[in-house]
Amino acid sequence: MQITFLGTSSMVPTKERNQTAVFLSYGSEGILFDCGEGTQRQFKIAGISLTKTTKILISHWHGDHVLGLPGLIQTLSSMDYSGKLEIYGPQGTKKRMEKMFEAFVFDKKISLAVKEVKSGIFFENNDFQLEAHPLEHGIETLGYRFVEKDKRKIDMKKVKKFNIPHGPLIGKLQQNKPVEHNGKRIMPDDVAYIEDGKKIAYITDTVLCGNCHKIADGVDLLICEATYSSKLVDKSEEYGHMTAKQAGQLANKANAKQLVLIHFSARYKNTQELEEDARSIFDNVICANDFMKIEL
Repeated sequence: MQITFLGTSSMVPTKERNQTAVFLSYGSEGILFDCGEGTQRQFKIAGISLTKTTKILISHWHGDHVLGLPGLIQTLSSMDYSGKLEIYGPQGTKKRMEKMFEAFVFDKKISLAVKEVKSGIFFENNDFQLEAHPLEHGIETLGYRFVEKDKRKIDMKKVKKFNIPHGPLIGKLQQNKPVEHNGKRIMPDDVAYIEDGKKIAYITDTVLCGNCHKIADGVDLLICEATYSSKLVDKSEEYGHMTAKQAGQLANKANAKQLVLIHFSARYKNTQELEEDARSIFDNVICANDFMKIEL
């Protein structure tokens, strides 16, 4: 899977940073976390086709997280987008989407499924599940968690020891079914192992709260806001945000493997102070830049 950071600023964009948007590419799925103003242009610069987007997960309805929606949907309609775009968000999302379509004139409409999310798992297939939990930001706000399912992998060296030919026998073993070969009963665990699925957390626009830990618990990658440094902790609390140091505390307590900071206040000309603030608590941390990519 690949994560592309399309926008890493907070409310006010800068010359270097667009408003918030993060794109997760996983197989045939393209999951967009938030859609700040200008996100469709960021897709083009990043070299990612908009039509790869299958799901949009909205954290909350402050403008810097959703102002890119009308333009993105309009462009998809002009590209003859053939899929059904699934849009998930907190309570009130359906009404706000209806108002958006009242405010703008769309010559062509694409197939949309708008769903409101409360708490827990809201999507699941054979490969992964998506879950959400409420955050604390003064309005309905969600944090999201992507969980890839564990996969049974075949160890081909062990397969050779049993002289198992390529074909349906290996397929059955991968499906966790025993097979008979050369008079021997071979169990799946004799030739296979379990590869843990990857976990990704997306947390932005919230004070540090209990559900932050629930979302971030044991993730391989924690994408978390760091609007201010700890020098401005009072301002951070006043506006319902986390500091970079608090993001580091969250990553440390949640046993996250890596922390990537986003959603920076435009007051910071560079992110060194924010990175150092988080690193004082959690070492494996970087500040994202627009168009930065991470492979998991």
